[in-house]
Amino acid sequence: MERRVVITGLGAITPVGNNTEEFWKNIKAGKCGIDEITAFDTTNYKVKLAGEVKNYNPEDYFDKRTAKRMDRFSQFAIIAAKEAWEDSKLDKEKENMERVGVILGSGIGGLNTMEKDITNLVEKGPDRVSPMFIPMAICNMAAGNVAIELGIKGESISMVTACATGTHCIGESFRMIKNGYQDIVLAGGTEASINPIGVAGFTNIKALSQATDKNRASIPFDKERSGFVMGEGAGVIILEELEHAKARGAKIYAEIVGYGATSDAYHITSPAPGGEGGARAMKVAMEEAGVKPEEITYINAHGTSTHLNDSCETMAIKTALGEAASKVMVSSTKSNTGHLLGAAGGVEAIVCCKAIEDNFVPATINYKVPDEECDLDVVPNEGRNVEVKYAMSNSLGFGGHNATILFKKYE
Repeated sequence: MERRVVITGLGAITPVGNNTEEFWKNIKAGKCGIDEITAFDTTNYKVKLAGEVKNYNPEDYFDKRTAKRMDRFSQFAIIAAKEAWEDSKLDKEKENMERVGVILGSGIGGLNTMEKDITNLVEKGPDRVSPMFIPMAICNMAAGNVAIELGIKGESISMVTACATGTHCIGESFRMIKNGYQDIVLAGGTEASINPIGVAGFTNIKALSQATDKNRASIPFDKERSGFVMGEGAGVIILEELEHAKARGAKIYAEIVGYGATSDAYHITSPAPGGEGGARAMKVAMEEAGVKPEEITYINAHGTSTHLNDSCETMAIKTALGEAASKVMVSSTKSNTGHLLGAAGGVEAIVCCKAIEDNFVPATINYKVPDEECDLDVVPNEGRNVEVKYAMSNSLGFGGHNATILFKKYE
């Protein structure tokens, strides 16, 4: 028998807030977390702006030794996962931890560690590469470290699908619980790639905005958009089997009712023409949920602020929703946070849960110049107080990976 899956915990560390409450308050207020890069000297770089996590000192969260032995992406994962666990009021002593899993991924993993140790190798020789290089750099260590920190003994898996990572992790966790393999799963994504090699690489593939005005850099669906702005942080949610959640009196934020995952099979960086793959992911999610397009209140778009993504995603939404596409509210909170790559889907799932809880649809901020190619209701500049029964989150990754999750107000 297929089981129902609900969300019972949220955890976030983002460019607009270092916990869920602060993050959501600033999303609702339309705050922009993009500013000049402080992580390194950008003198020789065309790109000057990013969405950095603010006022972050690892030693506020970890002892000195632990902090030094963990890349920034793993640190963010643990911070968000612990917040979600505490928010859910789960108790390790009362749970069968073999029925608790974690699916937590990153698009790139420990890029800060890689850069530092490759520089050491080139400049100082092989003996100067840290013995901690491998366990700090490899992508799975977000999931591994969270499992160790929280005592999770069920399935511990790290998925990597570029910018679709967080959404795929949540979707696969949903299936895991729905089909009876686990009762509780921590899921989401984490990323920390605002460093010289990360910014240079994305700049030279022509993906990043070179705007210098922080309020005109990450501008999804705006005609003047010129690329995405790198963000960093983590978003983790706790998925739980409904009866298990009810039995312990858990607070339920929302229910997950559909998940679609498809591949473009088209190009390494460009979406398929007309957003064909993304449209199929949305359709699959709606079919699984048994939901009609006109029932969807809100779509948290992938909305990266690149020319191709936003126009193709607009076409994808029109293909998937048909006539209902003209009425659905579609916003991109990447206008607030920048693009958190593998963590985007985790953070944006939290936006969907909070939108449902608060009956509030967040805006696409800093929107000025309408684009006829992106002619949906993009909720420009002002969020809306409106009942949200169904919210959809889209993520589309380099390599043609598409993922959509459908959240429902729990009844």
